[in-house]
Amino acid sequence: MKQTPHRLLKLSQYWSLPFIPAVLLRTWRQRLARHLLQSLRRGYRLDWAGDFANFQNAIDRLSIAVPIAIALILLLLYVSFGTLRDTLLAGSAIPMALIGGIVGLALADMSFSISAAIGFVALFGIAAMNGIMVVGCFNRLIDSGLEHEAALRETCRQQMRPVLMTCVAACVGLLPAAFSTAIGSQVQRPLAIVVVGGMLLAPILFLTVLPAAIGFFSRRRVPVTSEA
Repeated sequence: MKQTPHRLLKLSQYWSLPFIPAVLLRTWRQRLARHLLQSLRRGYRLDWAGDFANFQNAIDRLSIAVPIAIALILLLLYVSFGTLRDTLLAGSAIPMALIGGIVGLALADMSFSISAAIGFVALFGIAAMNGIMVVGCFNRLIDSGLEHEAALRETCRQQMRPVLMTCVAACVGLLPAAFSTAIGSQVQRPLAIVVVGGMLLAPILFLTVLPAAIGFFSRRRVPVTSEA
C-alpha cells in the first residue's frame, strides 16, 4: 500500500520582484526547487500553484499573442506603404510609446503584471496609428514637390494636432483609473498607468525622434518630371 504523506510543506510568503528579468526569475525558481526537493522524500514532487502559476501561464500565452500582434501590425503597415523602409519607420513608433509606459510603471513604483502587459499591447495600436500619420504625411509632401527638409518641417507642423489629439484622448480616458485607490483598482491601475505614461511621452517622441529617423533613413525624394 502506498504511504500517504503525513505532512505537507506550504510556502505562503509572497515576494515583490519588480522588473526582474525572466532569465533571473527562472534561475531563482530552479535553485529554490532544488533546495526544496532535497527535503522531500522519494515519490514527491514540487508544483508551482496559485498566483505565481497563473502569472506564468498568462506570460506564456502573451509570449505567443504579442509577437503575432506585432507581426500583424507590421504586415498591415507594409500593405499600406508598400516598402520595407517605410514600414520599419512607421513601426519604430511602437518602441517609442513603450518607453513612456515603462517610465510610468517606474514612477508609480509598480511591478510588471498581466494588466500592465495588456496596457503595452494597447499602446501598439495607438503608436502604429501615429506612425502611419507621420510617415504618410511626409510621403505625400515629398510627392507633391516639397524638398526633403521642408517636407520634414511641414510634417511636424501638420501632424502636431492629430498626434496630440489621439494621445490626449487615450490619456484622459484612463486618468481616473490611473489615480483610483478604490477596492479592485489594483487590477486596472497598471493598465491605466502604462497607457497614460506612454501617451504623455509619446507626442514628444513622435514629433522629434520619428521625424529625425525619417530624415536620416528615408530615401524618398521629389519625383523628377520630364519636360516636353
